[in-house]
Amino acid sequence: MANLPILILAAGASTRMRGSDKLLEPVVGGAPLLAERVRTASAAGQKVLVALPAQDISPKRWQCLEGLDAQCVEVSGAAQGMSVSLVTLIKALSPDADGALILPADMPDISTTDIQQVLGAFNGRDVVRGCANEKPGHPVLFPKVWFSRLRMLSGDKGARDLLMGANPILVPLEGSRALTDLDTLEDWAAWRAEKQTD
Repeated sequence: MANLPILILAAGASTRMRGSDKLLEPVVGGAPLLAERVRTASAAGQKVLVALPAQDISPKRWQCLEGLDAQCVEVSGAAQGMSVSLVTLIKALSPDADGALILPADMPDISTTDIQQVLGAFNGRDVVRGCANEKPGHPVLFPKVWFSRLRMLSGDKGARDLLMGANPILVPLEGSRALTDLDTLEDWAAWRAEKQTD
């Protein structure tokens, strides 16, 4: 089996949540979203690394991951943008990694099965992306040949510009799972209302 670590981006400041931390919002069984995402990713059978802000900045994020099967990686300068987290995680990978799957922590609907489907499309050469109605989304799986380019990223766009010319393999995920992220209190309210009607 290919060695494809799962990299969870969880170092953002939740600036649009008006004082709340979106990654600590309760989801399944009352668990914080971040802890639930780590459990979901771990169940896919690959190593999980989590990018986190410094412990003194977000101690509760670190605390909610205690005892879980993940390597917590502190990101210096997380306020400079998502790219800093990506670069930090890529540099933290072991040399024998064949690729890496990127999973933003604020996407609550992506399941273990979804992650496994994306991992299963890995061919060692092409980028693989989850999609909804043919619209590319997450997770995104980069083969090792992309690591040098990922280490050069800067700013708050993550790998968005890099992906524009990637011509990825698209893996359809159920519903809008590949696109649903929760950035604001309104996003959370709408998502919870939808879950109650499912």
